[in-house]
Amino acid sequence: QVQLVESGGGLVQAGGSLRLSCAASGRTFSSYSMGWFRQAPGKEREFVAGITWGISLPYYADSVKGRFTISRDNNKSTVYLQMNSLKPEDTAVYYCAAAGRAFTTARERDFDYWGQGTQVTVSS
Repeated sequence: QVQLVESGGGLVQAGGSLRLSCAASGRTFSSYSMGWFRQAPGKEREFVAGITWGISLPYYADSVKGRFTISRDNNKSTVYLQMNSLKPEDTAVYYCAAAGRAFTTARERDFDYWGQGTQVTVSS
């Protein structure tokens, strides 16, 4: 079992930055690929960014490439999402997730554990 707790959300103006954190507890964090997803009001949840176990290879949705950076600190059992140049369309609840059986995946069904989410609101 893995417990995930996100933090760092908030209200920011367009063009601003936020850094989300996701602290994990439970089983060996370093053996999980980690992902960030988001869900805007009235929309389906979508993949944002992921980072693999082992070599920590990052990968991104096209909509955030060049603006968002995912990273992980296995010593702290934490994954981060640095979000720069934020746009109003980035407004959503952001979820952290852990995948124990996949290396690089953007599919929700491959992620075994989920956090409760943190709200990010970008004003225009």
